[in-house]
Amino acid sequence: MSGALDVTLLAAAIGCAVLNTVEVVAKAMRARFVLDNCAEVGLDSRWLPQLAVVEGAGVAGLVLGFAGVPFIGAAAAIGLVGFFAIAVAVHVRARVLHNLAFPAVFLALAVGAVGHFV
Repeated sequence: MSGALDVTLLAAAIGCAVLNTVEVVAKAMRARFVLDNCAEVGLDSRWLPQLAVVEGAGVAGLVLGFAGVPFIGAAAAIGLVGFFAIAVAVHVRARVLHNLAFPAVFLALAVGAVGHFV
């Protein structure tokens, strides 16, 4: 791969880890914007702890990937791609398109993280 592409994919993977960490904390703290989004897409907020655990596991896997276990990083990134593909689908199904950019950006960063680790 070219140097510029390597740097771009590394930046995406780091951004994926950082933003997902923020999102996990927001879910764990039941931040108002998270609760509002759940209500808009029809997701019961009782699912937030489980979603935070799944997303947090993805972050932990990315960190392990950065620490020298790239196959774990790749598996975590692939899992986050699935997580955010479902999030995008849930938004589209519920016709909540005004904030679709958020899960779409997270999805794009996860795809970039896959590219970094693979």
